[in-house]
Amino acid sequence: MGVWNSIKRIFTWWDGQTLNTQFHTWRRGTKVGEDAEGNIYYRNADDTKRWVIYNGEIEGSRVSPEWHGWLHHTWDEPPTERPLQHKPWEKEHLPNLTGTAQAYAPAGSLRRPDPIKRTDYEAWTPE
Repeated sequence: MGVWNSIKRIFTWWDGQTLNTQFHTWRRGTKVGEDAEGNIYYRNADDTKRWVIYNGEIEGSRVSPEWHGWLHHTWDEPPTERPLQHKPWEKEHLPNLTGTAQAYAPAGSLRRPDPIKRTDYEAWTPE
């Protein structure tokens, strides 16, 4: 790791953990588990604080529902100790796709590859 990367880690939080977060995690964090994306989850000794160190881009929607519930104290046991029971109708977790080519585009959107021709609209023109 170069000098530039070390300086960058001091001041940027959006591109990985900062040095302060890394030091706090090293001193007070206990690793609880890891998810399929490689994010690592920690808690402190008395379990009053829980946090995640992202593997790559820091994006909240990359946390799966199982880990989200644990992070927000919805349930006490992490998914590594007590996996969440999924219903057969549930879809797989997807990250937030806003701003990407896979973002949702409703019917009639100009971003759709097959825009709907509007026949119920007549543009106003002055007389």
